[in-house]
Order: sequence, then C-alpha cells, then structure tokens
Amino acid sequence: MKIAQIVGARPQFVKLAPLSRELRKQHREIIIHSGQHYDLQMNEVFFRDMEIPQPDYNLSIGSGTQGKQTAEILSAIEQVLLNEKPDRIVVYGDTNTTLAGALAAVKLGIKTVHVEACLRSFNRIMPEEINRIVADHVCDLLLAPTAKAMENAKNEGLLKKTHLVGDIMVDSLRFGLAKAEKDSRVLRRLGLEDTEYCLLTLHRPYNVDEPQQLHRILEGLNHLRRLIIFPVHPRTRNILHNSNITSYGNIRFIEPQAYLDFLSLMQHAQVILSDSGGIQKEAYILKKPCVTLRYETEWVETVASGWNLLLPVNDPAFPEAIREFRPPEAQPEIFGSQVAEKMAKLISA
Repeated sequence: MKIAQIVGARPQFVKLAPLSRELRKQHREIIIHSGQHYDLQMNEVFFRDMEIPQPDYNLSIGSGTQGKQTAEILSAIEQVLLNEKPDRIVVYGDTNTTLAGALAAVKLGIKTVHVEACLRSFNRIMPEEINRIVADHVCDLLLAPTAKAMENAKNEGLLKKTHLVGDIMVDSLRFGLAKAEKDSRVLRRLGLEDTEYCLLTLHRPYNVDEPQQLHRILEGLNHLRRLIIFPVHPRTRNILHNSNITSYGNIRFIEPQAYLDFLSLMQHAQVILSDSGGIQKEAYILKKPCVTLRYETEWVETVASGWNLLLPVNDPAFPEAIREFRPPEAQPEIFGSQVAEKMAKLISA
C-alpha cells in the first residue's frame, strides 16, 4: 500500500519515526510536513539521527490564527492527497495539522488513522482538545495509548474502531536514548556532567505570553534555590528581552536543543518542570519526577501513579510543593511496549 504520514512539528516526527521504520518494511511511505511549526533543530542531522527520510512534501504553511492556519493546511494537504492517492493516511496527536489532515483525507474517502487517539483534558479552551475530539470522531481507525483513552472512547461511542496499542513514544525514546548515550555531548558542553539540576520547559500561552505571569513563574522557581536549566524558545526569549526580564540567579537560560541533546538533558535531570503534554509522558517513561505547571492533563494516569504533580502556577502551593514532591518507589507500566509493530499490523489490515 501507499501510506501517507502527515505531521507538522518536531514532536510529531519523533512519534512518526518508529512507525515509519516499521511501515517501510512492507509499504511505500510518503511523509507530508505541513510546516505548521518552524524548528531550527529539525535539520539533516535530526532526520539522520532518527533514521527517517526527509519529508516528501514540505508545505511551509507557517503560523497564523487557528482558523486561518487550519484552513491553509487543509487546502494544501488536499491537493497532495489528490495527486498521490494514498491508500491510508496517518495523523498524530492534537495539532491543527492533525485536524486538517484528518478532514482532508476523510472527505476524499481515504482510510484515516489517528495515533495517540482518545486522550482528553476536558478543557475545551485548549485548541488541542477540539482538534483531538474532531479527529477521533472522523477517523476510521483509532490507536489509543492507554486504558484511560479506551475509557474515553467508550464514553463517546468510539470503542468499535479503537484499539489499545500503547504509546509510540516508548519506542521513540528507547531508540533515541541509545543514540543520545552514544552521540550526545550536551552535558559536557554545558558543564553539567557532575551537577544536579532541574529541567524546565514552558510554551503554553497562558504561562509565557503575559510578561508579568512569566516573571512570576520564573521568580517562584528561582526561590527554590536549585539549578534550573531552561531551553528557551525564541518567542519566549523575545518576551523576556522586551520586558527586561533577563536574569535569575538559579535559572540558566540556554538555546533550544537538538532532539538527542534534549533527551540527554531529560535523562540526567533530577526533576522535570513543564507545561507540555508530551514531556509529562516522556518524563514518566524515563522514570523522572515531573511537575506539570497546568490545571489539567491528558495523562491522568501519570498523576494517579504519583509520578506527575499537577501544580498550576497560580496555586498557593506554587512553588513550595515542588520542593516537597517525592514520587513513590514503584511505578506501574502504563504505556506498553513494541508499540510501532502493533500499530503497523493494524494499519496494514
């Protein structure tokens, strides 16, 4: 079969990589990159490290309002699908590319697969929540990562087309960590080889767009008196610069890191602080305590296990709860194994 994989950001390429390696064993694959997120780190080195081909199509859509960006991606993908006529398309996660790719394919009668299906944060203010709900309801085959996702599928009448396969990031991280251990020199470069540190990522608009809120978060974390490594997105760095928020004694701002280097930083961190959905899950798989700087999470199992602490930055317990956070010794396996192989079999059926 000809299978088109549709992605729009580096995290989706990371998820695509292990499934791509499986699908290429028996099918012809084309990769369509919407260009929804521009990422300096997604270069030839990234594709070489992940052992996947560069995209067959880069649509270079770029940023825009929710409606405008989604519409432009949908229109551009539709034209590619009309030309290529794939037998299957695969979309990932919850971005505008996910929604646009799914809509374009189902309207053309192409069997459509959603990876990381049936996750819910139950917060419809988040555009990602709308994207995942619509994608799940229009796609033909839903590949769910967890038992909780299967429960969501049942509650929404989607169970007949949903399969519990585990989370593709288990395979991605296993592959990436082996590469990082061998090739990454980031700890030496940053002088962190014998240093304890926390790793911070922030990108949610409600955490970074308002300078006062961003200052409040960084000021609070600075009071923990622990070294915090913060790879800063260029957009966030501009907000910091334009607001004269430039220095905190215990927070070290660094440039965004290449994928393998970031994996190495995660692997050696004491605690991971983040407002990212994906990083919560990766922290769990890496057996790293995670503090999620949000009100809700799609990965409720990680919270129930005691390894992920939900801590909104407006909570009176912020930031002191971070100092007191200790996960239990036991960690249940919730994300499965050999996930890409299971997915490839279902997609090929």
